[in-house]
Amino acid sequence: MIKGRALPGFKLTMGATLAWLGLIVLLPLSSLFFTAHSLSGPEFWRIVSSPRATAAYRLTFGASLLAALINGGVGLLIAWVLVRYKFPGKNLVNGLIDIPFALPTAVAGLTYSSLYSDHGWLGRFLAPLGIKAVYSPLAVLIVLIFISLPFVVRSIQPVLEDLGTEPEEAAQSLGASRWQTFRWVILPALLPALLTGIALAFARAVGEYGSVVFVSGNIPFRTEIASILVVNQLQEFEFGRAAAIAIVLLFASFAINGLINLLSRWSRRHE
Repeated sequence: MIKGRALPGFKLTMGATLAWLGLIVLLPLSSLFFTAHSLSGPEFWRIVSSPRATAAYRLTFGASLLAALINGGVGLLIAWVLVRYKFPGKNLVNGLIDIPFALPTAVAGLTYSSLYSDHGWLGRFLAPLGIKAVYSPLAVLIVLIFISLPFVVRSIQPVLEDLGTEPEEAAQSLGASRWQTFRWVILPALLPALLTGIALAFARAVGEYGSVVFVSGNIPFRTEIASILVVNQLQEFEFGRAAAIAIVLLFASFAINGLINLLSRWSRRHE
């Protein structure tokens, strides 16, 4: 019988891990704080709470949350179809879900901007109705839905596969309706994975830049998201301002990651 660790070398591997994370993660983040260090406390607060920054936060987090919630419902439906039904072209549909992972977001932004412009294939039908799907908050929402959809589907799909159909059959044999079966049997089992997928989609949408920059028009106070505001400040050589706003996004990312970790632990306890 082997005593101690089955795989020795903890100190070496841990040292390599910390060194790599320090070089790739901690060093860039520390430089961000170093750049903002030149700002006084009141100055920092004035920058991060300015009307332009507040409008950017509101659009960034509001559109990201709405996109994540929409994908929560749509992603659950898509995962259900892919797991529970057999149909021609199923593998193709399953592969299409991962397109936002592989497709450069700038390409997605260019595609959506041409598709939903006033003279685009879809925009020409929306424009007479007064629906502006480019250079508007709606455009931001559409591309955020596109880039964050896979996170919900791929979070739910394996859980739904492991669940099988036995609990549904047992509930129906006891006289439960389809809605009662879904509400009291299926949904509680899927809820941890669903919430994790929504949180991941929200985190992905908050950090998006490439697709939004092409469809939003980057209009201050209206269609300018926080990441674009950071880039605009850098282009104006306002490095302290850019760092201050980036720090707000950094702390938001830490909070979202903490929520995701809590949801993952809850999900494992309910498996």
